[in-house]
Amino acid sequence: MQLNYIANRACPSGSGQTIAVVDPSDGQIFDHIQRSNAQDIDAAVRAAHAALDSTWRKFSAAERGRLMMRLSLKIGERTEELREIEQRDCGKPVRQARADALALARYFEFYAGACDKLHGDTIPYLDGYSVLTWREPHGVTGHIIPWNYPMQIFGRSVGGALAAGNTCVVKPAEDACLSLLRVAELATEVGFPPGVINIVTGYGHEVGDALARHPGIDHISFTGSPGVGTLIQQAAALRHCPVTLELGGKSPQVVFADADLDAAVPAILNAIVQNAGQTCSAGARLLVEQAIYEPLLARLGAEFAKLRVGPAAMDLDLGPLIRRSQQQRVAGFLADARAAGLMVVGEGKVVDTAPEGGFYQAPLLLRDVPVGHRLAQEEVFGPVLCALPFADEAQAVALANATDFGLVAGVWTRDGARQFRLAKRIRSGQVFINNYGAGGGVELPFGGVKSSGYGREKGFEALHGFTTLKTVAIRHG
Repeated sequence: MQLNYIANRACPSGSGQTIAVVDPSDGQIFDHIQRSNAQDIDAAVRAAHAALDSTWRKFSAAERGRLMMRLSLKIGERTEELREIEQRDCGKPVRQARADALALARYFEFYAGACDKLHGDTIPYLDGYSVLTWREPHGVTGHIIPWNYPMQIFGRSVGGALAAGNTCVVKPAEDACLSLLRVAELATEVGFPPGVINIVTGYGHEVGDALARHPGIDHISFTGSPGVGTLIQQAAALRHCPVTLELGGKSPQVVFADADLDAAVPAILNAIVQNAGQTCSAGARLLVEQAIYEPLLARLGAEFAKLRVGPAAMDLDLGPLIRRSQQQRVAGFLADARAAGLMVVGEGKVVDTAPEGGFYQAPLLLRDVPVGHRLAQEEVFGPVLCALPFADEAQAVALANATDFGLVAGVWTRDGARQFRLAKRIRSGQVFINNYGAGGGVELPFGGVKSSGYGREKGFEALHGFTTLKTVAIRHG
């Protein structure tokens, strides 16, 4: 049984209740976590404030950086252990789970090096004055982490917050807690003071809500659905608490007739099947210039047919979805597609040896999806790619912008002028030209516009979000 981790100690919840942990590959319960409550959140927040006031605030930026580097190295040493935990807890294929652990180490490496690089400015002003700015931590930051990439999102969120000098209270998704509880233990092993990193598990409507409403939380970072993001904002607004929100996307891949299809096809495929499509930045809409629509769909359809889905340990192209309800959600979208007469161009296969209790979904490529259909508008969070053609550049831009989301976009063209026009006209937090995701670099600021949220995590820009700016004006005559 897994316990909360508060002030460097494993702690049972005061509720006395637990939540079953299910292996998505076979649907079997293999562990339990704490079903925590508001009292547990309060204990974690108090521990975080005590650490902030007694020890963490006294660490120099360089000292914070050295400590974070030790954690990065420790995570690197324990990559395979963390991979095994994530693989079973989340159903990630071996390669994906390992990549997530390595990314977590890289986040802490990056932010370790950034700790003493966060500077203020001096401002020319009136004669007799010296004016400067300082960047100060918010204090105690709250982090609500989703289940699709727990280690990576912990790294980009908590790593940035710690580098800026905050202490943290983390609420992981109830479906994906185990790796983060282990990372908190590793932080203790390398010397993090008690209360700097605190992990409280439980349901979102109980523990997440308590964290968002707690008066001792000075900033909230949330990754999840737009609906829950709205609730987080409303709770935080009651006490004027700043928030950073990443709320998903319905990201387009825009392919022009002059594109290098040898480069585009594998990137388009990976962008929808990675993590079984359970990715906020998944390239879920394929917009193709009419002249190459049919040949590109034929090529992609053949590639989809090669894809295989199975248990995480088999390390196939896709693992299972995270839980039964997510499997049912994707099935609901596909039922709507069948009812609308949408045509399947390509479909992968769940291997015969996959356990019957696992939460599997074969990847699908659908063609001619109307722009107003829910499959072209809503985030499926499964391996479903929707294709539709466009006639010219103006229509391509209109279709790319024709959703409430604006997280990521991909543009495939050799025309340099068109590359810049599309990058400017597509409303999105990130635009990738002749690639998709740029290898997921931790240095690249990440976040959205419109219903995809606001604020930025990853890269140096995240440190600005995790600090507040103070202006100091000194009159010295």
